[in-house]
Amino acid sequence: MSEPPQKNDIPVMIGIGEYKVGPEPMMSIGLGSCIGLTLYDDDHHIGAMVHIMLPDSSGRTDRPGKYADTAVPLLLQEMTALGCKKQKIIAKMAGGACMFIYFGNNLNIGERNSERIKSILEENHICLVAEDIGGNVGRTVIFKPREGGKVTVRRADGVSIEI
Repeated sequence: MSEPPQKNDIPVMIGIGEYKVGPEPMMSIGLGSCIGLTLYDDDHHIGAMVHIMLPDSSGRTDRPGKYADTAVPLLLQEMTALGCKKQKIIAKMAGGACMFIYFGNNLNIGERNSERIKSILEENHICLVAEDIGGNVGRTVIFKPREGGKVTVRRADGVSIEI
């Protein structure tokens, strides 16, 4: 008989605009055009995950995890406050699907999210080491900082990969 999952094995759920920083497993479900971004410091085994919905906040401050331009700096600030060094942090991301293909590319929020996040990571000298972006299927992302920053992506089409 298998043992029940330990409390620290159950992933923290990260909803739209939410984020978490720490060593605990994290999970974000239902990523369509949204991006599940993970940041990880291997020296400290600390990670951060955010469920980004839109590329720009346009000055809004209500939910910084909801927007790429506020989420990335926030995660970096919280990780460095825990002793992480920016030059040691790596990034992985998944999502960014084109969920509204009938309307043309001008509504491709997923692509705009992906491009904006890549730009902000580059500005902050954070290396994007893996991604599973685009297409037209939703995704679920599971992030395990204690397991070397392992990121598993389960796509709605049945494909499951590790990035």
